[in-house]
Amino acid sequence: MQYNFDTIIPRNDTNSLKYDYATRRGLPDDVLPLWVADMDFASPPAVMDALIEKSQHGIYGYSDNDHQYEDILTQWFSSQYHWTIKPQWLIKTPGVVFAINMAIHAYTKENDSILIQEPVYYPFRDSIENNHRNVVVNELIYTKDHTYIIDFEDFEKKIEEHKVKLFILSNPHNPVGRVFTKEELTRLGNICLKHNVYVIADEIHQDFIYPGHQHIVFSSIQDSFAQISITCTSPSKTFNLAGLQLSNIFIPNPTLRKAFKKALACSGYSQPNIMGLISCQTAYANGHDWLNQLRIYLLENLAFTREYLKTHLPNVRLIEPEGTYLVWLDFSALGLSDTAIKEKMLYEAKVWLDDGLMFGQAGQGFQRINIACPRTILEQALGQIATAFK
Repeated sequence: MQYNFDTIIPRNDTNSLKYDYATRRGLPDDVLPLWVADMDFASPPAVMDALIEKSQHGIYGYSDNDHQYEDILTQWFSSQYHWTIKPQWLIKTPGVVFAINMAIHAYTKENDSILIQEPVYYPFRDSIENNHRNVVVNELIYTKDHTYIIDFEDFEKKIEEHKVKLFILSNPHNPVGRVFTKEELTRLGNICLKHNVYVIADEIHQDFIYPGHQHIVFSSIQDSFAQISITCTSPSKTFNLAGLQLSNIFIPNPTLRKAFKKALACSGYSQPNIMGLISCQTAYANGHDWLNQLRIYLLENLAFTREYLKTHLPNVRLIEPEGTYLVWLDFSALGLSDTAIKEKMLYEAKVWLDDGLMFGQAGQGFQRINIACPRTILEQALGQIATAFK
């Protein structure tokens, strides 16, 4: 079956966070949104059919997964990432950020230090600060070649100086698009082992990897890493299911798993919603072909963005992503302040992106754009940006 990702599906007046809440945030009502990480594509038809079938049943009582769900997850991670999971490792949560907060409660106390690698997904910092823990930043190095590398010496130094208890890893990295190599992950893991640091591995973007790169599950590298890791996954980014709130968290270490479950119980959360379970199981079982075609379309969107910027905005640099459908753009050569960039983007270009400073001070001069949309929308957004910034 051929899927058409060029189809524009109207999202206004659907209670869409992406499309319907600009004015509530004080932004122009006609701003074109390419900020939050959900896609403007319909989910796989098999998922829609399964949800329709369940909705027609008419009873939506307390539900949980069966062995078939576990078998499908096992097959997915084995075939995609050569990672053999065990059913007892699995804990389901309504989202990865929720799981990160539960892990913070489970493995640290107030005023403990937690390390992140900025510029990074801003809920990491929010989760640490909202739970009264200390944020420690190991800033990624932005090289002269316009890529990002890990400062390993600073990583270990910060762990030692601040007695870090927990490290939140973003891989594939949001927003800079790095897909860390096995060698990089091994070096990080060995430092964490040496200093008794647990690792929350946010791998939610793992299904979007560009040619020439490979996603390595941190926990799969060696058993000692599995014993200190909490692996966070979800079908939400992959199949555009974020609103159904279902994430799969894997914790091989029984002691860590017990502590996480205790924190989860204290939150009052128990069974996931039935539609989340159905969508996840169906997507992993029947969504391979849809996903493969989507990956090709996103690769074409990336190429379109690259060429458009070269032609129309040569002073705005695209940081070549190795993964994710989120693209990190460097506006620093324009010589504008972050406030000026943001104001011009919102009120002249009328395009809503994620401002670089949201991701930490290392995001100064950058903007993040979501290219998971029909190409006509992407072209319109880039055209409006080019007109405003020329």
